[in-house]
Amino acid sequence: MTANSENNACAFKTSIGGQALIEGILMRGPEKQSIVCRLSDGTLKEKVEPIRSSPIAKIPFLRGIPVFISSMANGMKAITYSAEQLPEDQQEQPTKFDLWIQEKLGGEKAEKLLLSVAVVLGAALAIGLFVLLPAFLFQLLPGDFRKEHLVLSCLLEGVLRICIFLAYLWLVTRMEDIKRLFSYHGAEHKSIFCYEKGLELTVENVRQQSRFHPRCGTSFLVVTMLISILVVALMTWVLSLIPGYTAMTGAPQYLIRVLGKLIVLPVILSLTYELNRWVGRHDGNPLARIAAWPGKQIQHLTTREPDDGMIECAIQALRLVIPEEKGADAW
Repeated sequence: MTANSENNACAFKTSIGGQALIEGILMRGPEKQSIVCRLSDGTLKEKVEPIRSSPIAKIPFLRGIPVFISSMANGMKAITYSAEQLPEDQQEQPTKFDLWIQEKLGGEKAEKLLLSVAVVLGAALAIGLFVLLPAFLFQLLPGDFRKEHLVLSCLLEGVLRICIFLAYLWLVTRMEDIKRLFSYHGAEHKSIFCYEKGLELTVENVRQQSRFHPRCGTSFLVVTMLISILVVALMTWVLSLIPGYTAMTGAPQYLIRVLGKLIVLPVILSLTYELNRWVGRHDGNPLARIAAWPGKQIQHLTTREPDDGMIECAIQALRLVIPEEKGADAW
């Protein structure tokens, strides 16, 4: 069996995960988080921080939400940091609003506020594209059709949500900067695979690994959408039992469905997180492979083959978070 086989058994499965940045890699281990960026002069700049996790993050079916929020916040902060390492002529200039906030609050407080705003706006964009828009288009289906074919209507809405997601990804992949980001994403996956197989972390060994990893964040998003189809279908059926709901039309019914979706969103995220953990731990199981398959297919869009410099960056970021005690990062 060759080293680049996707089904090659791993020596163990690590809890270390990562994220592609602008000309860099974020790696998050059980004790530390590292950021390694490739500077314009070719050197690597490293940043290592201790991890402070909430006790809730260890409780099954409750940990999904804090882990998701923490990942979003840390990811946005890391991307901002990596952007700051670019040459000045390539950096985005601060807006008048950014400068006003910095003047009023000072550097550190302004940075935290702007980061919080970015996270909220990112979440709002995701909710708008993948919750509000599909729900609005669902309302365009004839009322009689929705009443008589409730499950089919919910499935159509779910398929539409997935189509919007795929169209969004496809459009994003047309951007040159994003292509490099996705190459760093591939380097992150390959380096983790190499580490899990117990191989020496060298450019040659990492290059041979698959770039499609079952515990990818992209897989999390895809599984979230698939689970949401089932949960929203169940929610819609429950709503249909409420007297007067099916007789509603237009805005009232739309607002009730949107509110219901926002209420069940934490449930969807929690279920998805636990499913992803199970899939990652049992990737030899046929059911786990089936569950991981959609996410791996999407990774054909969100990962690209990296160059040697990107692999070096990923290796260094990974080395910085591997715990001293062997096996302390086991999944």
